[in-house]
Amino acid sequence: MPDFASRFSIQRPYQQRGKAPEEYRVERCGVRALEKQLESDRGRIINSAAVRRLQQKTQVFPLEHNAAVRSRLTHSLEVQQTGRYIVRTIFDQLGEGAGILGLDGLERATETLVEMACLMHDIGNPPFGHFGEAAISRWFEQTLPLLPPFVHELEGPAASLRQELLRELASFEGNAQAIRLISQLQKLNLTYTQTACIFKYTRCATEERPPKGAPLAYLKKKPGYYFSERGFVARMQQALDMKPGQRFPLTYLMEAADDIAYCLADLEDGVDKGILNCAHLAELLKAQYAELREPFDDADDPSFNGKCFADLVDYALKRWQQEEINKEHEFFVYLRVGLIHPLVEHAARVFLDHAEAVSEGSLDRALLEDNSPCHAIVESLKRVAIDHVFCVPEVETLELQGFQIISGLLEHYRPLLMLPMADFQRLCEGGSRGLLVESRLFHRLPKKHVKAYLSLLAEPPEELKQGDQATQIWERYCRCRLMQDMVSGMTDQFALDEFRTLSVSLS
Repeated sequence: MPDFASRFSIQRPYQQRGKAPEEYRVERCGVRALEKQLESDRGRIINSAAVRRLQQKTQVFPLEHNAAVRSRLTHSLEVQQTGRYIVRTIFDQLGEGAGILGLDGLERATETLVEMACLMHDIGNPPFGHFGEAAISRWFEQTLPLLPPFVHELEGPAASLRQELLRELASFEGNAQAIRLISQLQKLNLTYTQTACIFKYTRCATEERPPKGAPLAYLKKKPGYYFSERGFVARMQQALDMKPGQRFPLTYLMEAADDIAYCLADLEDGVDKGILNCAHLAELLKAQYAELREPFDDADDPSFNGKCFADLVDYALKRWQQEEINKEHEFFVYLRVGLIHPLVEHAARVFLDHAEAVSEGSLDRALLEDNSPCHAIVESLKRVAIDHVFCVPEVETLELQGFQIISGLLEHYRPLLMLPMADFQRLCEGGSRGLLVESRLFHRLPKKHVKAYLSLLAEPPEELKQGDQATQIWERYCRCRLMQDMVSGMTDQFALDEFRTLSVSLS
């Protein structure tokens, strides 16, 4: 049987040296010591600027003034609650058998680890959500070929690494940026156990995406960390006995909580915005679910606590019809209650049914990603949102505006990226002679990001330590990271304000 307790550790990146990783394991230090360290993690996370910025980052509707519509922060709080519920359900299902899996006495620790992972899971997302990611990736894909260090002839290991770095810089990913935020930009010094809970994808961004069906293809479908954090990830894997390419067990619970929370939330926001009404939404959901379950011929089966999916939706609609004051709220309260309970129960059951693979971190799918009726619920919510909320002109216009803002900001800061290495180093040292525009742009960069750039610059990989060209490649990679750190760390509103400030017309 798997022993989950063997995976829990209180080791941190910045800690008194000299102890072997085994000395930090809960088996040695005890549950109480683990809970104390996780309470410290909780404080560091809740008080971090990265979490505060989530209140002004979009979930679906950028720059939304209606406080009832979700931001990344309110979404993360909902995910946090769902994650807590999943953990409690797992321990309820285990009952007196928690010790069989090495989880005896670890309910409180598991709960706080999952809760805080859920709260943090979106901290790496740039302004304007996935369109912001696409804007950063496309701008760098188009700009990198213009940078001299990336076009000079090069041979050997340095040439190979250069191509890998180019691939990474053109593939911005919020999950990888979250690892960078925790380890380098904010240096939260969380326990490796806490950080590992948001280590959702396990591929370094310099690696190519594996083909579908390859080993661990799901866990590697997106970049999980950047080349710049390879050392941190290696140390985390060593501390937690994680094999390359595999997850930490509790990451599956964070992922399931996110899957459950965001699908329904996006539809509720669509109703709040007047894009859909509850009656139309109910019909869309029932039709979509029936279509997905048609191959199994069980759409009308009582799969959810003695009720079929249509019964759950119809009951929520009935409450909506009876309510006189807050009709939409009534509909979603009862729809949420009807759906979340079976989804949480299913996620918990799958977690335990696959305890061996989950404990190893080798289960190559999400807990809710199967052919079950519960998976059909999640998929129905996603598809209705995609087809009837995300594609409406209002949302697409906001996404295009976000794309233009991010692309425009990077274009304004392009002069800093185009500077020769020696000139940029002069800016870092306080010089500005002959750099009229560039010096003023440099002064707008957050000091913590410049410090992170200098720290990364001082640690080149072996392949890029010899020769002027190799040095310049590494420096420009570090500078690109600096630009991505700056833009991705902005809130939606700050990005808009900065874009307007630098785009002002004096005519």
